[in-house]
Amino acid sequence: MKHVYRGQIFHISGSPKVTAAHEALVFVEDGALVVDENGIVAWCGEFSQLPTEHEHSSVVDYRPGFILPGFVDTHIHFPQTYAGDSYGGGQLLEWLERCIFPSESKFGDPDFGSMAAVEFTNQRVRAGTTAAMVFGSAFPHAQDALFEETKRRGLRLVSGRGIQTRGPGSADPLITSEEKAIELTAAEVDKWHAADTGDVDTALLHVALVPRFSLSVTPTTFVALGELYKDLRSKGVYVHTHLNENNRPGTGEVDATKADYQVNSYLDTYDGKFLPGSKVGGESLLGPRTIMAHSVHCQDGELARMAETGTSISHCPVSQLFLGSGTMPWLRTVASGVNISLGTDHGGGDEWLISRVANDAFKQHITEPGDAGVSMHPAEMLFVSTLAGARALDQENRFGNFDTGKEADFIVIDPEQWPSLNNAVTYGARADDADMARDQILFALLMQLREPAITSVYVQGRKIED
Repeated sequence: MKHVYRGQIFHISGSPKVTAAHEALVFVEDGALVVDENGIVAWCGEFSQLPTEHEHSSVVDYRPGFILPGFVDTHIHFPQTYAGDSYGGGQLLEWLERCIFPSESKFGDPDFGSMAAVEFTNQRVRAGTTAAMVFGSAFPHAQDALFEETKRRGLRLVSGRGIQTRGPGSADPLITSEEKAIELTAAEVDKWHAADTGDVDTALLHVALVPRFSLSVTPTTFVALGELYKDLRSKGVYVHTHLNENNRPGTGEVDATKADYQVNSYLDTYDGKFLPGSKVGGESLLGPRTIMAHSVHCQDGELARMAETGTSISHCPVSQLFLGSGTMPWLRTVASGVNISLGTDHGGGDEWLISRVANDAFKQHITEPGDAGVSMHPAEMLFVSTLAGARALDQENRFGNFDTGKEADFIVIDPEQWPSLNNAVTYGARADDADMARDQILFALLMQLREPAITSVYVQGRKIED
């Protein structure tokens, strides 16, 4: 039967760019979200204006709570479920070698991997993350556990086993031969891509090709991955990896990659130009189903190429702070036209909640030097937390807002479950101007939200149960 969910509704309507998010912001103080028997949004608007055909629907009253689209996390690490706030005494490369490779190696134990899959999925539900691009474990049994638990709970997932064909000694348990890497990746696609429905256009489960980053593979691996993706691209398979995260001069990730491959830009290695001098050596991995995590230190040409190919960025300011990776320049990146979504990057990030990522994004970008500093509009923060993530996953036609015909992914927020949030949205000063007052409510909601206040999570109109 149809249900009417009643509460204060916020969402970004239509299909705007981030620069027009404020124009597309919808706020309905006494709102009604009508979800039909197939889990599709049938109507959204003022409860007092509920169309007659919905008057006899079952009403679920969440007032005075808020109803928002489900959060979309476009970069998070499953095998780092227990690795948040790991101390390694260094930046990215040292942290990987001392903390992360050993942590991820523990997933070689099938029981450990299964336990982590349950905890990882529980954390997603607590954080209201209805859809996620998940950097997977190197171990197929752990990936099986992740897909199985995600399917059981009814969440959206794009994931793929982390591919490494070289690395330091601490990464040895994660490294396979180049031939084995392709074999295991192809097998994962065969087993799990659209496994829940058999149709990529209706599935909740999808698979990605996931080379950890360029320093973890070789040109030979890139050749093989390009050939594999050439065969799989039309089937809706994804690509996910890291780009331009740490630029410590000489010894950081960016300089190390460019020196190792002798290329003009880091992005070239993923664009098939991984031979010395950025000579083409294979197929490009860029496209509308490719997400590059971080992209903090991009050249103008790299941003332009991502925008041209429809490749998205997963912006991860929490982990950029934790690892000292710097600040992705907001205005410059937006101006390039590339789609920007948000990622928690747990465990480089130490948050699971996407609104906490938006919180840090606001703080980072308002403190950028000079004319680069900008106060993000609350609508931009909501956009990158929801609709931009659906766009990055190339599924904006399915979810991300409450436009009629979309699949009903949403979260319910009860401010009374978190006193600081309740104080901010209930007692905060409000402008006389209605639009500014609306923006102030949304800003307080996103900045003060914590997991206990997320009381219900729905995917395709189905409530996610424990």
